[in-house]
Amino acid sequence: MHRAWTALRAHPYISNVVGYTVLFSSADLFQQSFLREEQKRSVGMDWCQTARVATVGFCFHANFNYHWLRGLERMIPGGGVKAVVAKVVVDQLVAAPLTISAFYIGLSFLEHKEDVLEVWRQKFWTSYKTGVVFWSTMQAVNFSLVPPVARTVFLGGVALIFTIYLCHVRQQHNNKPE
Repeated sequence: MHRAWTALRAHPYISNVVGYTVLFSSADLFQQSFLREEQKRSVGMDWCQTARVATVGFCFHANFNYHWLRGLERMIPGGGVKAVVAKVVVDQLVAAPLTISAFYIGLSFLEHKEDVLEVWRQKFWTSYKTGVVFWSTMQAVNFSLVPPVARTVFLGGVALIFTIYLCHVRQQHNNKPE
């Protein structure tokens, strides 16, 4: 464990980017396995879908979250109650809409959809409302208990759960805006 912390401290950016890519891939694979079991299908894994999810995680989420958390800590330093509440509010008003949008729009772009905003229009509000409840709690823990050097890694672990949710919501075939 000591070696892991040493590597994390020595190369936090690389650790976070690699970690997010692995977590996003894992989330998609878990969601596909769950969906396959739920629908009693014997279809294999969609590795192209997993690669697209990993690409969005690598290209946007890992980089954004690494820089966002560092910037947020500079803008609102400290771990007191006021600072934590301020960080959570700013995070939910700024980062949450951006990251959810990047997920849906990024995947639609990588799938060469004609209308890259279609899935986003259908799924964004439900995902955002769920995310506000989930992420407010997780970010309060993150900002108050996790040391700054480990916040992106903690966020990545928590993001695994939320990304499974986003992958699942995205795979639900529903043409009505939510």
